[in-house]
Amino acid sequence: MSRIAVAVISVTVMAVVAAVVIGRSDDRNGALATQSAPRRETPATVTVTPGPNAVNVDPLGAVTVSAANGALTDVQMVNDQDKPIPGAMSPDHLVWKPGVPLGYGRSYTITVVSRGPTGTPASQMSRFTTLTPKNQASVSLTTTSGAVLRDGGSYGIGTVIVAHFDEPITDRAAAQRRLIVTTAPAVEGSWYWVDDQNAHWRPEHYYAAGTKIRVAANIYGAPLGGGLYGQQDQQTSFTIGDAHVSIADDNTKQVNVYDNGVLVRTMPTSMGMGGTQTVAGHTLTFWTPPGVYTVMDKSNPVV
Repeated sequence: MSRIAVAVISVTVMAVVAAVVIGRSDDRNGALATQSAPRRETPATVTVTPGPNAVNVDPLGAVTVSAANGALTDVQMVNDQDKPIPGAMSPDHLVWKPGVPLGYGRSYTITVVSRGPTGTPASQMSRFTTLTPKNQASVSLTTTSGAVLRDGGSYGIGTVIVAHFDEPITDRAAAQRRLIVTTAPAVEGSWYWVDDQNAHWRPEHYYAAGTKIRVAANIYGAPLGGGLYGQQDQQTSFTIGDAHVSIADDNTKQVNVYDNGVLVRTMPTSMGMGGTQTVAGHTLTFWTPPGVYTVMDKSNPVV
């Protein structure tokens, strides 16, 4: 009985040892298999807008470089004269955009360097060309006398802002959307087109003395109809000075002069003898039409 027991115990021990050895052998094989798996190199997914070799691109359109499954390392953009175009990278290095408007009829090249989620580097290049307008229009910001509104100047409470275009505008609505008047305090007013080249902005009521006004004509890159595009933006800022108002009454034949709402002078006046007369082929009228008049020039002293 003892010999049989010893034999059984011996076989059991050998089986256990064999099982342990086999188990350890499997673990080592699994570890070796895991370590020998090839590393997957994945580059970032980069999108450049507009696409490669795009033409007639809007110079104010959305030019962007974006990355997914990775990040942008560097973006360089140059025009057809190799002049660098400044741009801005988002803090997370996922989006880049140019920081200035592009030119008409120019070619641009964008070079992008990126890295994938595992650090895999990649680079690519894209080119596009902006549109070339058939014609361009410039704009001047003036008074109704044609005098340019001076930046930092002082003007009267009845000043009319004029946007004068050097070309006829066929799409007035498109041009008017680019004309912006900002006042402090707020003033109600509106644009009115006198003809195809002149738009007037008038306040509903007289400006208050001290009102700050900024006028911007953001026409660059804007289609103005018939193949015409805006040539250059214009802007100016000015202040409304003291209120000088003169009211002439044909019933009393008097003119009352007010400074900042205070009557400072009364003068007799004549509204003309009426009728017309033709001199050297030119008809002269002697009527004074009713209405509001803006004084364009002044003499010294101002009364």
